[in-house]
Amino acid sequence: MLFPHLRHDLRLPAEEEALAGRPEPAFPLAGRHAVLGTPLAGPYPEGLAVADFGLGCFWGAERRFWQTPGVWTTLAGYQGGHTPNPTYEEVCSGLTGHTEAVRVVYDPSLVPYTALLKLFWESHDPTQGFRQGNDRGTQYRSAVYTHSPEQQAEAEASRDAYQSVLRGSGYGAITTEIRPAGPFFPAEDYHQQYLEKNPTGYCGIGGTGVSCPVGIAPADGN
Repeated sequence: MLFPHLRHDLRLPAEEEALAGRPEPAFPLAGRHAVLGTPLAGPYPEGLAVADFGLGCFWGAERRFWQTPGVWTTLAGYQGGHTPNPTYEEVCSGLTGHTEAVRVVYDPSLVPYTALLKLFWESHDPTQGFRQGNDRGTQYRSAVYTHSPEQQAEAEASRDAYQSVLRGSGYGAITTEIRPAGPFFPAEDYHQQYLEKNPTGYCGIGGTGVSCPVGIAPADGN
């Protein structure tokens, strides 16, 4: 076993319990997006914004976002934990505190943040805690990591709105972590745009079937 102390109790590690990590990435990052052809790493062009989401396995999650008009680039990575520059195996051990995340770089004039939040909520079940479907582990928890006070407020408002309709459909409390973004560590190259490179690969994305009201204007426009 690679990690003899593999965590089975589905508890996030305290900072002093986390793996030490490393000062530099353990692997290189590909230059460009395999689908969109845009650079994966920043700095990004002026006028674009960044949003970070965790909604289970990042393979299917990333595809949902790169297929969205107005999204400039996406990349899979690790976020929300303690270990700097982790590897996939380390994250899966439960000893880094990270969740699998998707960084979405988008043009706010073409797709508002609220539309990305709606896609996020409807693409997974945010009530499942440390799992998503059959995927079980702290790295599969639901999360929104924000990059401005405006994003934080909109994410919290969207959670409250979706919670209301979920409860009406028999679901429990949303467990999604919403907080300001910390360091985002890109995942290994084979995870980037995985379902483009492996069209029959595992997706793992599945929502509740409950529509999120966020970003939907009333019919009268008021």
